[in-house]
Amino acid sequence: MTSPDVRVRYGALDDVPAVLRFWLEAAENTDRHDDAGKVVALIERDPEALLVAEIDGRMVGTLIAGWDGWRAHLYRLAVDPAHRRMGIGSLLIRAAEERFRKFGAFRADAMVLHDNALAHHAWTAAGYTMQTDCARWVRRLT
Repeated sequence: MTSPDVRVRYGALDDVPAVLRFWLEAAENTDRHDDAGKVVALIERDPEALLVAEIDGRMVGTLIAGWDGWRAHLYRLAVDPAHRRMGIGSLLIRAAEERFRKFGAFRADAMVLHDNALAHHAWTAAGYTMQTDCARWVRRLT
């Protein structure tokens, strides 16, 4: 159950250092080469893509709700370990889905690590299922 004092807002440029620190504490697999420039670029390109959950002004969750004009993608769902199982992740997911509906999106996909069993439970509880008919193909560019 979500605490009534949780507020979801869009991340701003002055949030970037706090978001990077938060991901180091609350996100799984922090070796994604996060840096301030990339988060700044995200916010400048799409000021509503980074969702931040707060309790009394303290960051307790994040979710990137990326819309490329065609598809709706979810990344970096992270909830402060001390505030998990309070519905914060679900609140962020619902906020992202509302954002996507405004664009006319009919489906959203979430990037979830295979080994992150905790995340599997959260996404399943939100109604998401693992897609089995295809896989991501990736290539490092650096």
